[in-house]
Amino acid sequence: MFLLTLYQKSYYSVELFMYKQVINYNCRRFGMFKCCSRPNRHTEDYCFPSPQLDELYLCNSNNKEEINTNIINRKGVGDINKVLQLHDELRLQPDNPSIKCSLTKEMLKIPNRTHPEVMNYGEMPHIVKFLGDKKHFNFKPNEFHTITKKLNLLRNDLSNFTGHRSYFFTGQLAEMESALIKYSLSKLLDNGFQAVSVPDILDRAIIESCGMETQGTRSQVYSLSPEHYENDKCLSGTAEMALAGYLMNKELSQDELPLRLAAVSRCFRAETSRTSDERGIYRVHQFTKVEMFGVSEPEKSSELLEEFREFEERHFASLGLHLRVLDMPPHELGAQAYRKYDVEAWLPGREMWAELSSCSDCTDYQSRRLGIRCGDTHLHTVNGTACAVPRLVIALFETHQQPDGSVLIPPPLQPFMGNSSVISKDTTKHIPRLRPIKRQTLKS
Repeated sequence: MFLLTLYQKSYYSVELFMYKQVINYNCRRFGMFKCCSRPNRHTEDYCFPSPQLDELYLCNSNNKEEINTNIINRKGVGDINKVLQLHDELRLQPDNPSIKCSLTKEMLKIPNRTHPEVMNYGEMPHIVKFLGDKKHFNFKPNEFHTITKKLNLLRNDLSNFTGHRSYFFTGQLAEMESALIKYSLSKLLDNGFQAVSVPDILDRAIIESCGMETQGTRSQVYSLSPEHYENDKCLSGTAEMALAGYLMNKELSQDELPLRLAAVSRCFRAETSRTSDERGIYRVHQFTKVEMFGVSEPEKSSELLEEFREFEERHFASLGLHLRVLDMPPHELGAQAYRKYDVEAWLPGREMWAELSSCSDCTDYQSRRLGIRCGDTHLHTVNGTACAVPRLVIALFETHQQPDGSVLIPPPLQPFMGNSSVISKDTTKHIPRLRPIKRQTLKS
């Protein structure tokens, strides 16, 4: 298992404990990966790999202008001047560990390169194509929240229960969530993907190796209390990170490539948006997602990305949605992506486009940090979303709503919902309606 071994104080000397604390302090200080955790009697020794960054490219002054332009266009962090300065210092003091750590720290901040076509997009995405027909109604279509309220299928007024951006699905809406997961996973298995069940608690270093910020005001990652979880644990925001961690330190053979993995997991995100377009369950703190993850030889990752995109297009089109596919501009790529496509669905109730999924080619950004190789070659990683439940059910309910308030179930989902063809009002009496209440302070 790729999760770090928990340190058991009772099995080690005080000297060993102090040694590990000093080493981990220096690793955190200089942005390096944690050193090996010591084995206990229950688990075997394990360590994070040292990042094998492309120093020939990053530390070449001839690439300075190109790298700096890429940083500016992607609106990311990173200072190529610091990288080059530290590289010069290291040439004068090659055995200085502090300079080595600082150089690695600064190189880790540099974002992935950007596909040449994408560099010309400016601030706006490029529309690749439209799929499906926009549905026309002979009545004014309602929003998802209004539909589900009338059908008694959703509870998200939970400010005094689980906080904002949370929800309960009930009745046939809960059945549709399960149906979407089963349908999506079955299609992935038919397309040669291997199913993997992943953990939701990951080490911080794995998440950061995938290109996600875990600290600071911009982070959407939930960090777990160090009083209860050792070794900097966090809640996973997507199964992509667990699948990448699963392959950490792995040397794959050519016969295994391209490797296609699929996982169903809960995703935890500290979302903060308060725009009206993202009301309701559009952006939530916890949801279920079916993730695709691929590993390929370097020259074949663009081909694998197109395969993932085409799967998403066919998959969502099979559910009767009107779609558009976008090739995203540099500032939407994050730190890790070389190229990223978004697939959006038209929401008739809200009269807006909404992102259903994305797929990204991360080239060797993640594999160099996690040691995913074939021989001496760092492989390329590709990821994509096959199903993110909240937004997908919003699109399905708004697209397939009927004048009487019911919702038609797309034919591919019907076998997974007891062969029902329509969602009608849930008249179950034992599910209470939750109402927010004001907190009261008890007097002593």
